[in-house]
Amino acid sequence: MILIALKMLSGDRAKYLGIVMGLTFAALIITQQSAIFVGLMIRTYSLVSDTPQADIWVMDPYVRYIDDVKPIPMNDLYKVRSVSGVDWAVPYYKGMIKAYLPDGNIQQCILIGVDDASLIGGPYQMKEGKLMNLKMPDGIIIDNFGREFKLAYRKDPKIDKLTQLGMGSVFELNDKRAKVVGICDITRTFQNQPIIYTTFSRALQYAPPERKQLNYVLVKAKDPEQAEALCEKITKQTGLAAYTKKQFSNLTMDYYLKHTGIPVNFGIVVVLGFVIGVAVAGQTFYNFTLDHLKFLGTFKAMGASNKLLFKLTVIQSLVVGSIGWGLGIGLASLLGIFLNNTMLSFRLPWELMLFSLCSILFICFLSALISIYKIFKLEPAIVFKS
Repeated sequence: MILIALKMLSGDRAKYLGIVMGLTFAALIITQQSAIFVGLMIRTYSLVSDTPQADIWVMDPYVRYIDDVKPIPMNDLYKVRSVSGVDWAVPYYKGMIKAYLPDGNIQQCILIGVDDASLIGGPYQMKEGKLMNLKMPDGIIIDNFGREFKLAYRKDPKIDKLTQLGMGSVFELNDKRAKVVGICDITRTFQNQPIIYTTFSRALQYAPPERKQLNYVLVKAKDPEQAEALCEKITKQTGLAAYTKKQFSNLTMDYYLKHTGIPVNFGIVVVLGFVIGVAVAGQTFYNFTLDHLKFLGTFKAMGASNKLLFKLTVIQSLVVGSIGWGLGIGLASLLGIFLNNTMLSFRLPWELMLFSLCSILFICFLSALISIYKIFKLEPAIVFKS
């Protein structure tokens, strides 16, 4: 019976392809838009994930997300170091700065200052140069994406061709000399702004003068498994906020989810894909059922129960759903490959693939339900009608 049902399904090629294409399009929209949304959320805390050396981030209690920088006194660094259970604690600077490019253009950049002695907090994946080069006079490291796009400049104003900064290139940061001594590969930020790494002391020279210039303290726990307990101890003894990497990432992501329109915008598109899938697949599957009522009536006349016919309908819908989901997820993955080196984010974890599969199967189940009423009310006598 299952084999006959599948032959019935593929016998009408036009409706069969219509159902498959409708589900493919729905799977593509749901998967692609969800993957872009996940990629954007990951970028919100990219600096946290790109600093694997630290177990804990310590900051002002009123910080709401990583870009909500609120400086604290330098003395707080020593308070954190005095807490038992802390293996080491180093300063970390994060701020915005204007880069004056060789052609006179100005680009807003993210300035990161890492510990002068250990260079903890610096980029861990270098494309050119070494992290130790930051100890060179006026040394900075720029990210590869910023170098290729926003930090590129024109040597000749009359020619549109852009020149990329390279090893040894010199430009100005806040009217002070900066020399490129390395190029790194890191996760792009939510704002897609270029990132410039330098030492903490040099970052304070580049940045506008402030009374408080320490933004974060990076902490390594003696026992990483007790990081959450150590966070509570640091907060109690210093009055500062302390979060594990996961907690700080979630805090940042929750802020963007609650205070921006990103979830609503992407949610509308995902729901639209779901509705399109139900409308196209459901209507086409219903018409397919109407065209095959005589065959279903024959099955009933031969003794097939409503339960059996319902199972055959569900199997048919699951088969086209699996094919449509496979094609949709494949197209979404191909788009992800092409979008990998662009400004548009794209992340496709296995959890998202499972969500997409469940959505398509649910669409198929709803499509089957549309046809169930006709099947249950079907009279075997229809076979003998002219």
